[in-house]
Amino acid sequence: MRKLQQALQNFGHRFTRLGQHVYGSAFCNPAVASVLLVAVGIAAGAGLRDTVGFAEHARLADHAAQQAGQIDAAQREVNALAARLGELQAQANRLNALGERLTQAGQLGDGEFDFDKPVAIGGDGPVRDMAPGELRAGMAALQTQFSASGRQLSVLESLLFNRKLEADATPSRAPVAHSYITSGFGGRADPFGGGSQYHKGIDFDANTGDPVVAVADGVVSYSGRRSGYGNVVEVDHGNGYVTRYAHNSRLLVQVGQLVRVGQELAKAGSTGRSTGAHVHFEVWENGRVVNPRKFLGQQGFKRA
Repeated sequence: MRKLQQALQNFGHRFTRLGQHVYGSAFCNPAVASVLLVAVGIAAGAGLRDTVGFAEHARLADHAAQQAGQIDAAQREVNALAARLGELQAQANRLNALGERLTQAGQLGDGEFDFDKPVAIGGDGPVRDMAPGELRAGMAALQTQFSASGRQLSVLESLLFNRKLEADATPSRAPVAHSYITSGFGGRADPFGGGSQYHKGIDFDANTGDPVVAVADGVVSYSGRRSGYGNVVEVDHGNGYVTRYAHNSRLLVQVGQLVRVGQELAKAGSTGRSTGAHVHFEVWENGRVVNPRKFLGQQGFKRA
């Protein structure tokens, strides 16, 4: 402001000298001099107002630009946090899906693990605003926890899957549905010529044409006729177990074919050394015939 006043004074002196030089004695007249000084003052005041207005406008524009930059930076940070949140949500969805598969694989009771139900939480104390840095740190810790949980669940899934494969490859059901045992394993009276006989399997009642199904996953190792057995299917389960299904009226699988538990292998019949339609079932463990009864549990042995 002092510099501006000094500049105005200098301008007045110069203007006075210029007037004296141009108009001569006119500036000697006090009235004329007064008028000229008033005009100079008005012009100087107007210039001062314009100068101050421009400065204020520039200051406000600079402040607005700074605020706009801060808003843009805050929006970029919000967008980054939203993207990170989307990644965490995707990880959470994957973990939920994996958890549901494990619940089914582990045969857990319905409702024991409900992955759609929010977890109940609580707490007490004052609430404060969370700083962006603190929020980012919390998200990073959550992502680390998700990653560790995902690895653990994947290992558990692999173990359960291997156990399921092993269970599916172990004889665990009857070869014909809705039936009952007509002849057990071991010594029995020979049904043809009398005397005793060692029965290597279990006989199940069946009608000709009833489905004969695999009791476990495996690969067909034999499909054809055997002396005394008639039409036979044998399945190698790859874990030391081989199952045999005999006296069939028709065979439906070929050697080398992969079969799943419950898959139909043949139609029941009375081929070979047989007194009537039934299913003869044997289990071999590491090359030695064993009693199939221990693999059947309590599954239905009554005809419906």
